[in-house]
Amino acid sequence: MLTVNRTRPTTGAGRISRVETLSLGTAWRDFSYVRITTDEGLVGVGEITHPYRGRETSALAEAMGERHLLGADPFDTEEIWHRMYQGDFLRGGDVGGIVVSGVDQALHDIQGRYLGVPVYRLVGGACRDTVPVYANGWYTGPREPDAFARRAVETVAAGYPALKFDPFGAGSGELSRDERRLSVDIVAAVREAVGPDVELFIEGHARFVVHEAVRLLDAVAPYDIGWFEEPLPWTHIDRYAELRARTSIPISGGEHFHNRYEYRRLFETNAVSIVQPDLSMVGGYTEMRKVAALAELHSMVVAPHNSNSPFCTTATAHAAFATPNLKILETFDGLLEPYVFEALRGCLPVTDGHLPLPTAPGIGVDLVDEVFAEHPPTGGFWNMFAPGWEKRERR
Repeated sequence: MLTVNRTRPTTGAGRISRVETLSLGTAWRDFSYVRITTDEGLVGVGEITHPYRGRETSALAEAMGERHLLGADPFDTEEIWHRMYQGDFLRGGDVGGIVVSGVDQALHDIQGRYLGVPVYRLVGGACRDTVPVYANGWYTGPREPDAFARRAVETVAAGYPALKFDPFGAGSGELSRDERRLSVDIVAAVREAVGPDVELFIEGHARFVVHEAVRLLDAVAPYDIGWFEEPLPWTHIDRYAELRARTSIPISGGEHFHNRYEYRRLFETNAVSIVQPDLSMVGGYTEMRKVAALAELHSMVVAPHNSNSPFCTTATAHAAFATPNLKILETFDGLLEPYVFEALRGCLPVTDGHLPLPTAPGIGVDLVDEVFAEHPPTGGFWNMFAPGWEKRERR
């Protein structure tokens, strides 16, 4: 097994001396983090949130800390990434992929803090002055066209000129005629309510068979949809290109892939037009840059997925600033309780649908332990295949 090299000279940042995890409970989901400290007193944070397996990611992060991180130089990101992936025999997968991602974020955070520069300076510099974002999670409430339309108007008024939503309820495979009609009516109502200048993205949650996906793409085409996300399960990745050939709506996806190796089939099959790596799943900054470069090679743009906390929004913004082929970044920040922002001190604010250029060293966010202690994790579960899930009723 690969081992830590404790004899190689290090920078003044020192060697990793402590790896710990913290979790915060919210009504949306439990947010989890890994915090890494060096013997020189530098601290870096990364997000290891899993929608349902926060205890598992936390346990693995702490175990990986003992096996691969203690005594390591936090600047050796490529070696540490390789050590965790190969040395732990991960071979992909959600829990391991998330842990590697969070550790990689924390290492870059330490590096930026030591050097006194924001992380985007370490991963390519700035390609733009601001990063555009879109809102998700805004459509809590009844699955009715009027209710969706009202919430859409409120969200746009709050400063989000782009929205994503899933109008399909608990449907999967095929929809009944009534369900298909209701879903399309929701899309039509949102478009009419917000007008022609707001970007709309449709979420499919990877659950339709091919002929149903074709029907839905045809049905929503009149409403000027910016993309249709994950219309098919990824077990049918070879058929994504078939859908792309049958519609003018861009197809997007990729959030569930955890490294460049898992992304290989997506690129080989030209499955999508818009690639959606998640910084807290794809392998952190180290792997995000490689996936974005491969996307550029295949004439694809990048719209990072982010259904996690404001920490991940800020952390991903650093990668987004440095990505030449960026399209837009996702955020759920408008859905969250005020104490979340107290627990995550220093998150970038969303203003008029954009995130500003970071100025703080590292990622720029500190965890406030006292707030975490006041809001412990709850272990909630969202069942997207149960009627009413979009109301965010905890189950």
